[in-house]
Amino acid sequence: MTVDEDLNALEQNVRRLKIEYDIFFGGGSKKPPADTEWRVQNLIKKYSDSSKLSFPQRFKYNGIVQRYALFSDLWRQKMKIKEEGYRRPQDAVLGIQGMRREEERAAAAALEAGAVEEPFKIHCSDAEADHAAVKSLFDAMMEARKKAGQPVDPNSFDSFKAFVKKKTEQIRSEHNCLGVEFSLVMQDGQVRLKAKAKT
Repeated sequence: MTVDEDLNALEQNVRRLKIEYDIFFGGGSKKPPADTEWRVQNLIKKYSDSSKLSFPQRFKYNGIVQRYALFSDLWRQKMKIKEEGYRRPQDAVLGIQGMRREEERAAAAALEAGAVEEPFKIHCSDAEADHAAVKSLFDAMMEARKKAGQPVDPNSFDSFKAFVKKKTEQIRSEHNCLGVEFSLVMQDGQVRLKAKAKT
């Protein structure tokens, strides 16, 4: 399998794992989904050396791993309460098997949205000299916009690079700085590009 196929399989397995854990904690299965979790952990370990990945692939990989880590923490808490039972009075007001419902909803929303949890960042002092970094930022932005359901134009790199070049020159001139940090963030369900001076 190619790297992209592995990453797609990892994403699908994390979604499947979430469903299987829901069934387990809901009482529909007697055993936790160890096989699916083993497959997820194996793929995570396989690409833990990020040098094997391109910038867009690393961006996607990090997003999946962050969502898995979020759910894994919730599952550990649920498992502990399932095994030990309700020991504290406040446990009685928690959701199914001891998990707060709002936490569960937030985790599920993060999994479904595939949102940008951690900003993807590059440093740029000259858009021409830093062509590879600018291209990686563009590719990561296209991937994030696609996941967020925003329109994507993969042929717009030249205009994107021109914008980055102009913005870099403008910020360097205004702040007398060495370079500019560009980052991708998720705001109100939209992928945004932010820029700030870096000394």
